[in-house]
Amino acid sequence: MDLHLRDLRYFEAAAEMGHFGQAAEHLARSQPALTKCIQRLEEAFGSPLFEREGRGIRLTPVGEMLLGRARMLRNTAEEVVRQVQEFAQGLAGHVRIGSGPVAADHLLPEVCSLALAGGHQTTISIVVGPSWELREQLREGKIDLLIGLTIDGDPTTISYPIVEDVVVVAASRSHPVFATPKITMQTLLRYPWALPAPVIPSRQWLDMAFANKGLAPPSVQIEASSIALLPRMIARTHLLSFVSRHTLALPGGDHLEEVRLEATTLRRKLGVTVRRAGELSPAAQRIVELLRTQGPALASVY
Repeated sequence: MDLHLRDLRYFEAAAEMGHFGQAAEHLARSQPALTKCIQRLEEAFGSPLFEREGRGIRLTPVGEMLLGRARMLRNTAEEVVRQVQEFAQGLAGHVRIGSGPVAADHLLPEVCSLALAGGHQTTISIVVGPSWELREQLREGKIDLLIGLTIDGDPTTISYPIVEDVVVVAASRSHPVFATPKITMQTLLRYPWALPAPVIPSRQWLDMAFANKGLAPPSVQIEASSIALLPRMIARTHLLSFVSRHTLALPGGDHLEEVRLEATTLRRKLGVTVRRAGELSPAAQRIVELLRTQGPALASVY
């Protein structure tokens, strides 16, 4: 069975637009040509890929499965072309980096500076977001490497730890919690909190830490999808929060103070993660090597 990347690209367009006519117009192709492409794929797989829905179309279960695989194949093909071009250019080339917010603050600026030093013609694109969201982009080949929380137990990726990240309860220096003679987990529940969204792993860990002690979760007054907002938020309020200890060393972090309590201290690893079966370009390999060899020293500066 022969599969053509062009057919898969046309199939993707039809699936994303939900309409053959609109997809054909977007691709600058005739609708009969697009229909023949879909028919070839349906004959190859022995199953319909679309079904009618009103004036449009929607994917069948087989079509849904193919759409995910088609995207992976397209990304792989694009990556092969890019890698061969970059190999021909030596250390020049484009590197796509996904970064967690803590790593973006503490590692990326220095790593990018080192990667560009010496006149290397490397270009870099950066996507910043929660590590758990960027993992799927890494698996699909949309990014070359992920700098953030290490990934354990995933056979498709390999992580290289760089530095420990410690997440702690923190508050403004004027917060009344610091006037308490002995701070306990029950003490922390007397105050409102500013926390990341429930889907963020650090928030889930914190809620579980209280649940494991038979306690209710913190009372959240402000919930933010951006972890970077939290330090500035609590510096201006009497809210508790849960932030990386590295953050307290950044400019602006001097207005905050850690609420020291081992039961609410999360220790985890920041590192660089790549696809186990992926072929990195020379430029991407160089950045990974910089992170592995100089990352701990760069992180210790903060």
